[in-house]
Amino acid sequence: MDAHFLPISRVRQVPSVAVVVDVMRAYTVAAWAFARGAEKIVLAESTADALALTARHPGWVALKDGPPAPGFDLVNSPGLLRSADLSGRTVVQKTTAGTVGALAVKHAPLVLCAGFVVAEATARVLRAGGYDEVTFVVTGEDGRADEDLACAEYIAHRATGPDTTAATATGPATDTTTAPGSTTDRATADRATADRAAPYLRRAAASRAAVELATGIREGAHADDVALCLELDRFPFAMAATLEDSLMVLRPHTPH
Repeated sequence: MDAHFLPISRVRQVPSVAVVVDVMRAYTVAAWAFARGAEKIVLAESTADALALTARHPGWVALKDGPPAPGFDLVNSPGLLRSADLSGRTVVQKTTAGTVGALAVKHAPLVLCAGFVVAEATARVLRAGGYDEVTFVVTGEDGRADEDLACAEYIAHRATGPDTTAATATGPATDTTTAPGSTTDRATADRATADRAAPYLRRAAASRAAVELATGIREGAHADDVALCLELDRFPFAMAATLEDSLMVLRPHTPH
């Protein structure tokens, strides 16, 4: 797989496959929204568009970066979102970088949105597709956000490596006392995955975004946001965005 890592500003052609990465915090928040029951997430072009959508659809809820604001029900914080009941709801999300990145590649045949919390599920989609070329859109700081670049590089690495989940379930036992798919096998695979991910997670933990969130520079944050953004493979689904009636709509996607 030929992986390209581009900032939003350098996306000038429609890629065949795009993985849009925003670790802190757009796509960590999106994953938590699905975990809390959201049916879909509409990625808005602007805050005005987000408010117009919720005005037309009174049951929808709006979410944005920064502090709480009139008309917006939620802020872009996994720590604040994780207790919300979003069962069957549509969330309209507008963020500084993450949603902008997805909209920049909205005409791509496959658009996946990702963070560390869905890294392995995203990699499994790429492995299953056998794609020759994948464009990773590194959304933060015009492509310089190390948490996003680290996550993109990690997913690319996992996409070209073995599927340890499948190996654990079906691979041969290493000795006669350990059955395939046993707890011991799973623990060994989990340790190997954690070891591979550790350098990437350390880079993300030391990033500018992590420091600003931890020190309260960024508004609309929770004390647990950084830790939640760095929970590797917290969720078993990937997230795919498609155009639906001119709207870019994100939904959970379970890789097979």
